[in-house]
Amino acid sequence: MKKYFKNLAMMIFMSYTMVSVSAVIINMIFGGETNNLNELMMFVICVIASVVLSLHGLFDGVSPLMMMVIQYLVACALIAVMLLIMSQFVTISPRGWFELYRSFTIPYIILAGIYYYSVFADTKKKDSIIKDLQKRA
Repeated sequence: MKKYFKNLAMMIFMSYTMVSVSAVIINMIFGGETNNLNELMMFVICVIASVVLSLHGLFDGVSPLMMMVIQYLVACALIAVMLLIMSQFVTISPRGWFELYRSFTIPYIILAGIYYYSVFADTKKKDSIIKDLQKRA
């Protein structure tokens, strides 16, 4: 369990760093501005995405494609809850919901693709090690 939380924390910190640096670069190129609320939202979204992705073990009985879709929908639902809570404190434009989901979906697909590739590559490697051990036995 300790290893799980350590890996989850590492995934959160890495994804937040990548998203933050990307946002800074995009803001520098296009002249956008950011504030502390945006930074906090990016962190919460990274936490949501990382936690949802780390729960892939719960979907072992489901096809990988279905697992990816379910995880994306769960992440979107959690972000909707976050937006509902946030809308109690700040005004969110009707277009803001769409913009947030678009801003979430593109990096999520890229980073989830990298994550799933590493998980499946690790699984394939472990499978080949098991087969080698079975051949020797």
